[in-house]
Amino acid sequence: MPEDKSFEYKYLPSINSPADLRKLPESSLKQVSNEVREFMVDAITKVGGHFGAGLGVVELTVALHYVFNTPVDKIVLDTGHQGYPHKILTGRRDSLLTIRQKDGLSGFLKRTESEYDVFGAGHASTSISAALGIATARDFIGKDYKVAAVIGDGAMTGGLVYEAMNNCGVQNRDLVVILNDNNMSIAPNVWAISNYFSEIFASPTVQKIRSHVWEIAGKMDSVGDRIRHAAHKIEGGLKAILTPGMLFEALGFKYFGPINGHNVNGLVDMLNKVKDMKGPVLLHVITQKGKGYAPAESDKQFLHAIGKIDKITGKSLAKAPITIPPPTYQKVFGEAMTEICSTNPKVLGITAAMPDGTGLDILAKTYPEKVIDVGIAEGHAVTFAAGMATEGMILVCAIYSSFLQRVFDHIVHDCAIQHLYVVFALDRGGLVGADGPTHHGVLDFAYLRIIQGMIVMAPKDEQELRNMLYSSIHDYTSAPVAIRYPRGNAVGVPTGPMKSLPLGKGEIVRPGLDVCIIAIGKMVSEALKAAELMALDGISVEVVNARFVKPLDTELLSDLSLRFDKIITVEDGQIQGGFGSAVLEYITTLPLFPDVLLHGIPDIFVEHGTQEELFHDLLLDGEGIATVVKEFIGFPEVVVVD
Repeated sequence: MPEDKSFEYKYLPSINSPADLRKLPESSLKQVSNEVREFMVDAITKVGGHFGAGLGVVELTVALHYVFNTPVDKIVLDTGHQGYPHKILTGRRDSLLTIRQKDGLSGFLKRTESEYDVFGAGHASTSISAALGIATARDFIGKDYKVAAVIGDGAMTGGLVYEAMNNCGVQNRDLVVILNDNNMSIAPNVWAISNYFSEIFASPTVQKIRSHVWEIAGKMDSVGDRIRHAAHKIEGGLKAILTPGMLFEALGFKYFGPINGHNVNGLVDMLNKVKDMKGPVLLHVITQKGKGYAPAESDKQFLHAIGKIDKITGKSLAKAPITIPPPTYQKVFGEAMTEICSTNPKVLGITAAMPDGTGLDILAKTYPEKVIDVGIAEGHAVTFAAGMATEGMILVCAIYSSFLQRVFDHIVHDCAIQHLYVVFALDRGGLVGADGPTHHGVLDFAYLRIIQGMIVMAPKDEQELRNMLYSSIHDYTSAPVAIRYPRGNAVGVPTGPMKSLPLGKGEIVRPGLDVCIIAIGKMVSEALKAAELMALDGISVEVVNARFVKPLDTELLSDLSLRFDKIITVEDGQIQGGFGSAVLEYITTLPLFPDVLLHGIPDIFVEHGTQEELFHDLLLDGEGIATVVKEFIGFPEVVVVD
């Protein structure tokens, strides 16, 4: 429990599982909710993490674990940002201070972490599909546990949600979906009316009458069909007037709500009513992100994720740097886009609900009409961009690398096959750090380079990012283009005017004689550090900035293969099928070729930790690369004395 003794914990210290929670009287749940919220504020302000979403679902989480017999009953949480209260109630309370840290709790739901995490997620809009799959498996194997999915209104912008909901209506499985709506403003009088009629529609009496009417009408041939139709129209009309749930009803759900998501006893009452209903049910609850913590309620920056902050004031506790750090790649990208858009009216930026994270918010401040946010709909973003490209517009899709994994076919079918020119600005390429395996962008080189005609590149520093963006928009206009860059601060080189880069041409950034490192993107700076370290041991290392994963600089590769007996490729992506594989594929076509070692991320899912910790563990920092190269070339050479 926290060291702060100013708040008295009455129940939480004894809640080590939901079973402990269910032993408490319902009258205690409001206090339990207050304690969970206080504990979360105390812990996360110390270590940082996804903050606002979790604070908004405290009462809902308490009610769910109180009503449903977890872990026998299954609760699927969408994305995982809202999972912190769930972790507190499911035996991980005392580990919360380790969240998102190396060897600590994951910031998302994770099946290997707890039996209560029935389905892991870091990307949005998956919960209803997964919950329906669980419910269908339950029915096939003859079990009778309950299944519930919790999804936020933001995730409802994802198309997968509606594919799942449509199938829910077709399959008619017993399933409860809770829509956590924290972006809706409802006047008090509407609250009262909505709550009242939700109570009526959900009451056992009304449900029983409804079933009897349906059963009797079913025995009355055509007259019965007309009665059923009329009753359905009357019920639907009432719901259309009194509740906003007609879309969900049309998809086959029984809709209830919206109700107050911060009234824990009201939530318990409603969940008890809907959990045993037949067929799919949607319960619409209204919550407030950051609920109960004033800085989070009043400041948008707290509504997603925070670093370490002062618990009372909400101000950051990060120490001011002694020197001004380099700009982030996201800032460099946003400013470059703003420069380009000031002179090119055809250029637009597209984001899938991440304008702030990608840097497009910088462009939007100057040219708001130049940024289109399509919501959590990456597939739509790509095909939408392809559609605009048919009319000569130049679309720059700024999407996190790991999120682009969802839209592979859209790139192939809608862009590449049709030779439609769309630029993909792949943010968060490589190892992102604390968000872990769902957010590491380590597959992009491999899956993008196999697409016919695709241009794939990665900058070594901020000026090269500017140049690549400029070249993509003004020069490389015959095929889709991907520019992949990492999360966080750039290298710190001076920036100047943007200029064109020759397509498919790398550069030698450090000449050498003994061994050659061919690096891509962020790894160029680490390779240079490794070369400096090895120079202390008398090893002369040539470092090459490849720039392009596709097309490769085959002229340069041929020259390197003639001059070096040993070449090592270095990338912060998966080795299998990645940049190094592309280099090796070409080199092995040459009449004579050197020994080549591919160094990158092995065939594993890399867990969470700081970027520095992960690069160190994977031998991808300067020191680690030097160690790998020395072993590869047999240094130090062991001399056997007779």
